[in-house]
Amino acid sequence: MKKIFIIHYSLLIAALLLCGTTFAAKEQPIAYIDMQYILKNLPQYEQANEQLTMLSKRWQKEIDAAQQEARVMATNYQTEQIFLSENMRTQREQEIVKKEQEVLELKRKYFGQEGELYKKREALIKPIQDEVYNAIQEVANERRIVLVKDRSADPALIYMSSKLDVSDQVLRKLGAK
Repeated sequence: MKKIFIIHYSLLIAALLLCGTTFAAKEQPIAYIDMQYILKNLPQYEQANEQLTMLSKRWQKEIDAAQQEARVMATNYQTEQIFLSENMRTQREQEIVKKEQEVLELKRKYFGQEGELYKKREALIKPIQDEVYNAIQEVANERRIVLVKDRSADPALIYMSSKLDVSDQVLRKLGAK
C-alpha cells in the first residue's frame, strides 16, 4: 500500500509540475517586431542613412582618384623605365609605393574598423537605435510582454500571427506614421 501511495504521489507531483510550467508559459507573452520595417518608417533614420551614403561616396571618390593616380604613376614608370637611371628608377618606385600606401591609409582612415564612417554611423544611427529600443521597452512594459524578438533577424521563423507583431505600436510610440 505504501508503495502504491508513493507512485501516486510521484505522479501527482509530476502532473503539478507539468501544469505549473504550462501556466507559467501562458503568463509570459511574447511579441515580435520587424526592425527593418520600423527603421524604414523613421524619417530620421532615412536621413542619417542618406548622410552616410553621401559621405561614403565622397570618400570613395577620393580613394578612387588616389588609386588612379597610383596606376598612372606605375604605367608611366613602366614605359619610361628603360630611359631612367638607376637612381631615378629607385626614386620613382619609392614614389609609387608611397602613393599606394597613401591609398591604403585613406581606406583605413575612412572605412576601417575605427574609421570615419564607423564613427559617423555611431553618431547618427546609435541614438535612433536607442530611441527605438526604449519605445520597444515601453510597449513591452505596457502590454506585460516578457520577450520581444526581431522577426527580420530570425531566419528560423516560418510563421507568426500578426497579433504578435507590435511594430506599428512601437512606431506610434516614436511618433512615426
